Amino acid sequence: MTEDRPEAEHGKPSKARIRLSFERAAPGYDSAAAVQRQICAELAGGLPAMAVQRLLDAGCGTGHAQAALHARYPDAQAIALDLSPAMLGQIGAPCCRLGGDLEHLPLADASLDLYWSSLAVQWCDLAAALGEARRTLRPGGWLALASLGPATFGELRHAFAGVDRYRHTLGFHGVDDVRRIAIAAGLTVRHIESRPITAHYADFKTLLRAVKAIGANQLGEGRRSGLMSRGVFLRAEAAIETLRGRQGLPLTYDVIILHATP
Repeated sequence: MTEDRPEAEHGKPSKARIRLSFERAAPGYDSAAAVQRQICAELAGGLPAMAVQRLLDAGCGTGHAQAALHARYPDAQAIALDLSPAMLGQIGAPCCRLGGDLEHLPLADASLDLYWSSLAVQWCDLAAALGEARRTLRPGGWLALASLGPATFGELRHAFAGVDRYRHTLGFHGVDDVRRIAIAAGLTVRHIESRPITAHYADFKTLLRAVKAIGANQLGEGRRSGLMSRGVFLRAEAAIETLRGRQGLPLTYDVIILHATP
């Protein structure tokens, strides 16, 4: 583990807050993570046919990706790394569990054939995380990464735009930034794309609970520090109700998929 950075740095929550959020979310995470499973499946679909001796699931959460990774590379040694011990404790698949930080991997140089990370690097300094991916990948290795772009949770920004001046979503890198940062880290971008995936909820309260259930409610500097008043909730609810469709209230994930080589 590394020391926690100040919350103002990079506009991210402190590592302590991120860890605590996912510690709390771990027991019920899988039941709330339908979109996360969909993104994981799409990322796995782009994996190449290659010999893999050792792979890293960076920011593994409850280890949902382990089954897909084992199916694709059955002879590989799998390392599942996460900042949250409680998340690591939820993993049922056979693998090497490792507590650690994506910005400072406790792994040797050129020790991995595959660096896999699905919906974890958005919590990190992306340049540091991709630099560590480049450092730990062997020549001929592969990076497969899913992150979130700037349109993520735009519905929440819409809901609170006229209600308060607190921050309600993280600042995410767009596709062009991700490409630039990957190249600066020494990676060769093989494929990068973004597309929206939208979940729907019956009401605003359920939507907010879903965000909290996947640990995505930590926002760093500018967040609301106290409880939301009923008046604020009702005004935000009225605003987001203007977005309701036949399937319910939408919540969009702006998904960025990156495949790269060292």
